[in-house]
Amino acid sequence: MAKLSENQIREKLKALPGWEYKNNAISKTFKFKEFLHGIEFVQKVAEIAEGADHHPDITINYTRVTFSCSTHDAGGVTDKDFKLAENIEIAFKDRGE
Repeated sequence: MAKLSENQIREKLKALPGWEYKNNAISKTFKFKEFLHGIEFVQKVAEIAEGADHHPDITINYTRVTFSCSTHDAGGVTDKDFKLAENIEIAFKDRGE
């Protein structure tokens, strides 16, 4: 999978509100009402990531969970990262909290 240019990344980010490009990755922080809601969401994303064989970096800070997506073997952000980000968004909207 080919690494995207910074212009391509910025253009694709327009379709993903709240996601940003920094440190050679796209990332977003999600906020939850309770700690365990965030942990449950991390589990859901882990299942999605495993199915795609593409895994984000995950940072948990109490009720905030940040996902960072980058394709390490491509040396940056690829379409694979945007697909994972889209699936994370869908899972967040469908979580029923």
